[in-house]
Amino acid sequence: MSPSPLPGRRSVLRGSLAASAALALPAAVGSAAPAFALSGRPKAGWGVQTGDVTADSGLVWVRSDRPARMVVETSATESFRNARRWHGPLLGADSDFTGTTRLRGLPPGEQIHYRVLLADPDDPRRTGEPVSGTFRTAPVRRRDGVRFLWSGDLAGQGWGINPDLGGYRIYDAMGKLDPDFFLCSGDNIYADGPIAATAALPDGSTWRNITTEEKAKVAETLAEFRGNFRYNLLDENLQRFNAQVPSIVQWDDHEVRNNWYPGQTILDSDTRYTEKSVDTLVGRAERAFSEYFPVSTLRPGARDGRVHRVLHQGPLLDVFVLDMRTYRNANSPDDQTVDPQGILGAEQLEWLKRELSCSRAVWKVIAADMPLGLVVPDATEGKANIEAVAQGDPGAPLGRELQIAELLRFVKHRRITGTVWLTADVHNTSAQHYQPSRASFTDFEPFWEFVSGPLNAGAFPASALDGTFGPERVFVKAPTTANISPAGGYQFFGEVDIDGDSGELTVRLREQDGTVLFTKVLQPGRVGQ
Repeated sequence: MSPSPLPGRRSVLRGSLAASAALALPAAVGSAAPAFALSGRPKAGWGVQTGDVTADSGLVWVRSDRPARMVVETSATESFRNARRWHGPLLGADSDFTGTTRLRGLPPGEQIHYRVLLADPDDPRRTGEPVSGTFRTAPVRRRDGVRFLWSGDLAGQGWGINPDLGGYRIYDAMGKLDPDFFLCSGDNIYADGPIAATAALPDGSTWRNITTEEKAKVAETLAEFRGNFRYNLLDENLQRFNAQVPSIVQWDDHEVRNNWYPGQTILDSDTRYTEKSVDTLVGRAERAFSEYFPVSTLRPGARDGRVHRVLHQGPLLDVFVLDMRTYRNANSPDDQTVDPQGILGAEQLEWLKRELSCSRAVWKVIAADMPLGLVVPDATEGKANIEAVAQGDPGAPLGRELQIAELLRFVKHRRITGTVWLTADVHNTSAQHYQPSRASFTDFEPFWEFVSGPLNAGAFPASALDGTFGPERVFVKAPTTANISPAGGYQFFGEVDIDGDSGELTVRLREQDGTVLFTKVLQPGRVGQ
């Protein structure tokens, strides 16, 4: 494929996106599965998306309204001259009519135009209207730079797609920044959060939601989990964004149930659930998650299905995606003096150490679905338990802090430079600087943790800080009362911009409309900052 005559490095040719944006939403919004007695040609009414894009590869996702063969065409130009064709999987009921096609051998640092065709399995000549998108492969030249966004928490606390507000408007603001990719830091759905048609707002007005059958109750069956993922794709802003910006997706608790951990049994007092085994729910949720997101380590044929992975984004950046949910120990007061399992599990911790040691990227972004020094309590079982890492004791590391202390010590003694932590989860935005001179545990180098979100969910007050690792909250924007709806503001996303010439990393914390709230510039080549 020859380089395309682009007007700028990140220029997105909007024509192909317009075709995708013009797709009508499925007529039966609450339908659980496509109907088999449909006439005509296969349709892709849920849009397209790409994920885990590297310098020479990427995954393309689609969902059909009936059985179909997935075909992808790629080109260096919007005209699709000299297009390359990729034959994808047969989409059927076993995958809820979703599928991904892996593209290999792509040119690095280039804008790739693609279109997905759905062909009748019995007559390949009968194809539906193509659905188009675009993405840019990661660069191999340092001077090209990298820019991406991150956030999390979508459709939480009963605040869903509100047509009166224009739906998930934050995706429109993010799309206008034309990032290289979007890092979604978890809580992509709220499987435990039903969405009603209306909700009362404090000012006496009414919030109105688009609703579906699967969102009328907590998700327990595989069909209900799948319906939760489909719900978000009813939003036109998200469909347009998906067609323009590739994603790197991780998960957290609400993909399954609030504050879950392996082996948990749901209390009989929670009458919303007839299925009491959390592990059973996790299996169904992970299957739906893998069907509705293009994740390289979860797609069919992946050697070991897992969420944690590293994505190489050129000489300036590696993204280390953590899974702080699947391997954790049970939530507890978290004050034990020995804790080899922690929040990552022993195997994932060793994986992270190994990958950090091997990384030659200038910046190593650690994508954590939960914060380190912010106290996140768990009262779901009527006990004073801890949900994240910090437990409020500012003294020596205890509980899950022991594992984080081990990791921070490793980074220092291996002189690993350029580590930055990005997270979401707490439904506000902030910047914390961790400094040994302020800490009880001192065997680490200074580092930054930046928090963003929610994308479209209730906003909550700032969490308390735990002094074990010496955090100082340099910036925060959060409401003073709990569960402020998106109509009341406090919806956030973050931006990371790495300059190709200087290597400087600039973090900008932004509001829903894109307004910059806080900016921090970090210098490359340092063990700690």
